[in-house]
Amino acid sequence: MSDSPAKVLVPAEDLRTFSAALLEKGGLSAEHAATTADVFVWAALRGVDSHGIARVPAYLDLLSKGVANAAADIKTESTSPAAAVIDADRAPGPVALSAAADEAVRRAGDTGIASVGVRRTVHTGAIGYYVSKIAEQGLVGIGFVAGMPNMGYTGVKGAAVATSPLAIAVPARDHAPLLLDMATATIALGKIRQAKASGTPLPGGAAATEDGTPTTDPEKAVMPLPLGGAKGSGMSLAFELLTSVLVGAPIFSSFHSDDPQGRKHRQNALLIAVDPAAFGDAGAFTTEVDATLNTLKSLPVADGADGVYYPGERSAAVAATRGEKGIPVAPKVWRELTQHAEKLGVTLPHVTS
Repeated sequence: MSDSPAKVLVPAEDLRTFSAALLEKGGLSAEHAATTADVFVWAALRGVDSHGIARVPAYLDLLSKGVANAAADIKTESTSPAAAVIDADRAPGPVALSAAADEAVRRAGDTGIASVGVRRTVHTGAIGYYVSKIAEQGLVGIGFVAGMPNMGYTGVKGAAVATSPLAIAVPARDHAPLLLDMATATIALGKIRQAKASGTPLPGGAAATEDGTPTTDPEKAVMPLPLGGAKGSGMSLAFELLTSVLVGAPIFSSFHSDDPQGRKHRQNALLIAVDPAAFGDAGAFTTEVDATLNTLKSLPVADGADGVYYPGERSAAVAATRGEKGIPVAPKVWRELTQHAEKLGVTLPHVTS
């Protein structure tokens, strides 16, 4: 019999309201708090707990320390109908990237394809959320993010590039959208921390010591290694060029310079919206997406596999289950949320275990 405390279950809408109330008390406007909470609950619903409700205390800390700007003056700059740059003024990523997704969809409605860069935001959260917002409007969503160097680069000693993610969402007719959401690292930083806490060895080739030496010892591991070696590190560098350099806010070169401001936390992003109607019949497109996914799922199942799944399918199923039964919140996270609620005067939602 386990003595470990059980997770609590909280209805998604209650958790969204609760998280928004905490973030508003933390300094965000009611609108921005609701937007940020929605990103966290979306991730939690889909089982991406590392980017879910556990992020609320971290964001409250970012706001209290002034790393994230609660009163950001967000501006949109554009010299072309199909492109724009949003200067986030250090607004939390969910605020800036949600605005970018809406802007990309609006512009793509006129131009067929549109891209919106985001300059100087703070922690973007699960970027699958933003491309999914685009897909909900019947468009294809593509997103890249560049952040602070925290990952090895093939041939370099020590941390060189960021675990920069890529996300693609493609709408279907009857299926849940295809959602590819991946980092350029073999393993997430959070997984290294979890392995260290549990004393579990890391997979080979997944993490490295401070000088870049591969290790499976979680006590010695400080950074992830790039996915596929030179492939992952090359993708990360390319994303830096497609985001940070493109919007005039380089991170990589600044981080590795003598300027102490180069180590100040910030992220940049690029979201792209593609309207299938600009390429032909939008209805035929989603029908053929369904046919493609059905073809994949009809292929012979490999020995030992429980089925054939397309990207985003299983997380959509998790979201349906958690939407019905509630979102599980780990004891440690719930304790932190409870402490913040007591401190900020926010009422706790009803929970079950």
